[in-house]
Amino acid sequence: MPSRTRRARIADVHELALAMPHVTVEYGATTENPVYQVGRKSFIFFRTPRPDAFDPDTGERYPDVIVFWVPSESDKLALTQDPDSPFFTTPHFDGHLSVLIRASRLNEITVAELAEVIQDAWLSRASATRARQWLADHPQAD
Repeated sequence: MPSRTRRARIADVHELALAMPHVTVEYGATTENPVYQVGRKSFIFFRTPRPDAFDPDTGERYPDVIVFWVPSESDKLALTQDPDSPFFTTPHFDGHLSVLIRASRLNEITVAELAEVIQDAWLSRASATRARQWLADHPQAD
C-alpha cells in the first residue's frame, strides 16, 4: 500500500479501487479505459476526451479525465467549489453525483485524500449491505 502522505498518482487510483471489496473492472467498448464497478454499478471511470471538458486557452479536449461518484450534492460542491481544487465538474454532469479530476492533477492531492474519495465513491454505489459491512470493518472511515 502506498504511503498515505505522498502525492497521488494514476497507479494509486487503480490500486485503491481494486482494494475495495467486490470490485470488478470493465473496459470501454471502443477504448481500453477502465470502469471500476461494485455490484455492476460504476463508481470510477476513465473518460474518453469529450467536448465538455477542455482547456479554456487552447480548446483541446482533456485526454485524462477520471470520474468519481460522490455520495451527495453537498459532497460534490465541497470538492468542486474552490477554484484551486483539482476536482471539477461540467454542465454535462449537472444533476449527476460525480466529480471529475484530470490524471495530470492527481499530484495536487495526497494518497490519503484520494483514498477517501475512492472509498466514498465505492460506498455511494455499493449495496446497503456491502456498505454497512465495509464501514463496520473500517470504523475509522465513518
